[in-house]
Amino acid sequence: MAEQLPAAAWTHRADLAALVTALDPEAQGNCRWVGGAVRDTVLGIAAKDIDMATTLLPEESAARLSAAGIKAVPTGIAHGTITAVIAGGPVEITTLRRDVSTDGRHANVAFSTDWQDDAARRDFTINALYADPRTLELFDYHGGMADLAASRVRFIGDARQRIAEDYLRILRYFRFQARFGSLPADAEAEMAVSELAPGMMGLSRERVGWELVNLLGLHNPAPTVVRMAELGVLAQVLPEVTAAGLQALTALTAHEKALGVKGAAIRRLAALLPADTEVTEQVAPRLRLSIPQRKRLASAAARDGACDHPRGLAYRIGIEEARDRLLLAGAPVAALDGWDIPRLPLKGGQIVARGISAGPEVARLLRSVEARWISEEFPDEARVLEMLDEALL
Repeated sequence: MAEQLPAAAWTHRADLAALVTALDPEAQGNCRWVGGAVRDTVLGIAAKDIDMATTLLPEESAARLSAAGIKAVPTGIAHGTITAVIAGGPVEITTLRRDVSTDGRHANVAFSTDWQDDAARRDFTINALYADPRTLELFDYHGGMADLAASRVRFIGDARQRIAEDYLRILRYFRFQARFGSLPADAEAEMAVSELAPGMMGLSRERVGWELVNLLGLHNPAPTVVRMAELGVLAQVLPEVTAAGLQALTALTAHEKALGVKGAAIRRLAALLPADTEVTEQVAPRLRLSIPQRKRLASAAARDGACDHPRGLAYRIGIEEARDRLLLAGAPVAALDGWDIPRLPLKGGQIVARGISAGPEVARLLRSVEARWISEEFPDEARVLEMLDEALL
C-alpha cells in the first residue's frame, strides 16, 4: 500500500479543496502538494506555507483559477510560479521544472510534465516529497521519508553539483541541519559544503542575511554554527566570529533554555560578534538587517557587563534590549517578566511651582530625582515628591 500523508488541519481546508477543484476538475492528477508543508506534516509539525506543483503551464493555471473566481498573482511567472490568493492564505503554484543551466546564483529552467524531473532539481531529499491533494498518497523519488526518519539532511544526487547550481544551498543545508538533522551529519554533504564554501562570496547579501537570521532563530543553532566554523563555512559570511564568539553563543543558548526564554536571532548574532559597536556597524549592513534589527544589535554590542539593576537598565534602553544584555551576561531576566516601563511621575512644571526658575536648574533637579527614583525601584508619586523636597533643601 502506498504511503499516505497524515491528515492535518490544512488538508481538510475547504479553500484548498476549491483550489484543487479549480486546477484539476476531472481529477487527472495534474497537481500535488510539495515541499515544506508535506515534510512538516509527516513530522507532525504544524505546516506554515502551502506550496503546490503542477503539470499545467502558469498561464493555464492562472486561467483556470480566474474562471473559478480565485485571484491569481504572477509572482514569479518567469520561473513558472503564480500565487493563488485564498481565504486561508496565499498558495504558490509552480509548474514542474527542470534546470537547463545555472551560474551558482540563478538557474535557467524549462517547464516539464515529469514529476521526477521536478524532484531531481530540488535541494534536499526531505524537501522533494509530494502528496496527492485528494488521496494524500505520498510520492518520494529520492528517499526523503527514510532521511526524515533518520534525521538526516542529504542533498539530492551529487552534493557538489547541487551546490554549484546555487551556492546559497550551503547555508540552507546548515539551516535544515539545525532544524531537522542529527549527528553525525551526512559525510558527503559536509565534504561538499566545506570544499565549495568560497563560492558563497558571489551571493546577494539579502539572501545570506536571511538564511543566517533564520538559522540563528531556530531552537538550538549553536552546535550547527560551531560545525560551520569547523568546516570553514562561517568565515565566508561572518569572518568576525572567533572562538570566544562560538563559546558565547553556546553559553547563551544554554542560558535561554535553562530560563525557558525563547531564543532571538539578533541576540544570538550579538553573542557571536565582539561586543563592539564598530563591528556591528560593519556587519549589519552587510547582512542587510532591518533598521529595528540594526538598533537591537547595536544595543547588545554596547553592553558592558553591568546588569545588577535589570529594571533600571530596561528603563534606560528598553525591555527587549535589556533582556538581551541580561541574557548575554548570563543573568536572570525574571524581573522584567510582565513589567511595563513606568513614566517618572514628576514634570518640570511641578518644580517651577516650588519656586525654581525655568531653565537648567529644573533639568538638573529632574535628573537628580529620576536617578533616585530608579535606584529605589520606581516608587509612587508621593515618594517622588518627597525626593523633590529633599533635593530642594
